[in-house]
Amino acid sequence: MGRNPELEAEQAHVDRAYRRLDQLRSDTQALLRSVLDQGRGGTHQYREERDVIVRTSLARLEQLDLGDQALCFGRIDARGEDGTVEAFHIGRLGVSGEELEPLVVDWRAPVAEPFYRATGRDPMGLVLRRHLAAQGRRIVGLEDERFGRADNAPAGEGEAGGDEELELGGPGALLAALEGARSGHMRDIVATIQREQDEIIRSPLPGVLVVQGGPGTGKTAVALHRAAYLLYTHRFPLERQGVLVIGPNPLFLRYIEHVLPSLGESGVTLSTVNGLVHGAQLGGEDAPDVARLKGEARMARVIARAVRSRQRALRHDAHVPFGSANLRISTDDSAQIIAAARRRPGTHNARRRFVEQLVVRRLADDYLRIVALHTAGNPSTGNGAGGNGSAGSSAGNGPSSEVEAAEDAYEVTYEDESAFDLAEFTRRVRRQPAMGELLDRIWPRLSAEELLHDLYGALPLLALAGKGDLTPAQQSSLHRPRSDSALDAPWTAADLALLDEARVLLGPRRKRSSPSNGNGEHDEPRTYGHIVVDEAQDLSPMQLRMVARRSLSGSITVVGDIGQATGPWAPAGWDEVTAHLPSQRAPRQVELTVSYRTPAEVVEVAGRVLALAAPALAPPTTVRRTGVPPRFVSAGEGPLAGAVVRVARETVAEVSPGTTAVLAPGSLVAELALALDAAGLEASDPRTEGLGAPLSLLPVDLANGLEFDAVVVVEPEVLVAESPQGLRALYVALTRPTRRLAVVHRRPLPAALH
Repeated sequence: MGRNPELEAEQAHVDRAYRRLDQLRSDTQALLRSVLDQGRGGTHQYREERDVIVRTSLARLEQLDLGDQALCFGRIDARGEDGTVEAFHIGRLGVSGEELEPLVVDWRAPVAEPFYRATGRDPMGLVLRRHLAAQGRRIVGLEDERFGRADNAPAGEGEAGGDEELELGGPGALLAALEGARSGHMRDIVATIQREQDEIIRSPLPGVLVVQGGPGTGKTAVALHRAAYLLYTHRFPLERQGVLVIGPNPLFLRYIEHVLPSLGESGVTLSTVNGLVHGAQLGGEDAPDVARLKGEARMARVIARAVRSRQRALRHDAHVPFGSANLRISTDDSAQIIAAARRRPGTHNARRRFVEQLVVRRLADDYLRIVALHTAGNPSTGNGAGGNGSAGSSAGNGPSSEVEAAEDAYEVTYEDESAFDLAEFTRRVRRQPAMGELLDRIWPRLSAEELLHDLYGALPLLALAGKGDLTPAQQSSLHRPRSDSALDAPWTAADLALLDEARVLLGPRRKRSSPSNGNGEHDEPRTYGHIVVDEAQDLSPMQLRMVARRSLSGSITVVGDIGQATGPWAPAGWDEVTAHLPSQRAPRQVELTVSYRTPAEVVEVAGRVLALAAPALAPPTTVRRTGVPPRFVSAGEGPLAGAVVRVARETVAEVSPGTTAVLAPGSLVAELALALDAAGLEASDPRTEGLGAPLSLLPVDLANGLEFDAVVVVEPEVLVAESPQGLRALYVALTRPTRRLAVVHRRPLPAALH
């Protein structure tokens, strides 16, 4: 085989970049060792500087460790204004030579933008775009696109499943990546990002950006690459403020967990929306209608009213013993105190101290009234037990006009502050058990768990909190028997958003609390500089409120597909979602229109289901065909499980060494697991074993966002019947494969699949 001078030249350049990368890693390791060898001594400033160097060095070493990922995957030749052509190599991170000349440009740098954006219609100054195929450190192939010539139509252009031609960047590299076998983790697409994807990735930071994308359009990968781009472009604020990625379930998070580290960003927080609520243990399950009710936006008003209902005036006067006196708080006093505290800003628990201060002042007024009366009735006693004798100077045993004023006044003014020590009075009266009981009656300290536990356990409290928002039947549906303790309450997934709402209104029970101290006490939710929400179409309004309150500045990327809404919530449009997100800026909405992952043969079948499930939506345009139409296999009179075993065995062999998934209704998973095991087919449970096995079995409600080389969909009619959004769940199941699709059924197929 003849030599390829271009390939050899690229290999030489890449070798130089790797040598420089190794040198940078070695220098960083040497700096880290030198600092650690100096020990822990020195001044405070020295220790601070040493810790900064250690943290920076460790982060740099993590960034420089590429594993088996290629450092450089492309090159652009750009013509400058003076007509000269300059070449830039594009890669995962920037590497400069000894003279600071750029050997590899970070893919997120502005100069790399034409690598992803240039087209024949708009070359953006490029003369050449080259995609490099690498195996480790070795360049094994290259693909060139030359601009400015009439014959520049890239190879593979126009292979879409529709009539409209698509102008793809690096079609050969793109198709090679798409046709490779799947693994147990999502791969980054940094080498094959297309123009419409790059425009979203590089969108400005501020505000809410909504990305609508059908199956296979790469919306999840785009959202993750956008997070990496924003961290690169806005490093100073976002590294300090943090970036949060929210996924639909733990399985999905494990599937995407390697993408950002492969792009050099390991400091991003991954969580499900339920994972944002710490401390509450899930132990129950709601009926679908109750789960939907708990997710509605009106529940925010119900929770707010539940908190307000615990701020109660006394029904009868209360007394607090103090020495020989019996100090009184009247019902009117308590009502005035509650009204004053409600006008004060702050959380419920934070205002407890203010309530206590008002109660103490009223008790002090009553104490001084008693002292004044005693002094007036017994002149020989003088000022009495520390009281201000001038307050009772009129004759007779009844209270003077000054005493009556002291009773009615909001505050009392003492003529001689030294004669009555309010601080000492406060200290002594706070030690009285009756004082704590009084405060707990009018303004109790509460945790969110206690509030919700009490609310669910008492129909009168539900009626009070739900007034105007919940019907009697809905109030009854929320009622459940009280547990022995709020800590033992069987919380459901839908309860978590209500607990989060209550925590914000209540605040921590104490001035300082740990994130989780075992007593239901939690600090305020952590906020982030940017949040990415994937599969956002399935979040309830109350869950969206959880997301919104964790946004520091309203910068959020929302990703999903209205057509794939499979939970109790199925919004008609994204306006229903953004209505519950920060509104400092008008939300921007963009759409990914090209499906790179899903073959045209699969999209044609799934599109018929989408037409019934969401008539307003159109399936995405596809870029490739496999030549293999979906299989529809009837079990006939035989057992359904037997047919599934047969088709699964054949499919695994067809796509080996790729991955195959059997997606089934939840009610059939256990039966199919036994049948596959009896047949000697090891079907892993991805929830515990991950997604890397040749064959996986999982319920369809966990399939959102995942992809496999082949998929076997079991009993569509049952799947549709069991899902809250039946046809949309079927649409999700049908669009998971990248190569093969089979449908196994015993019952008649839904009309859309006939």
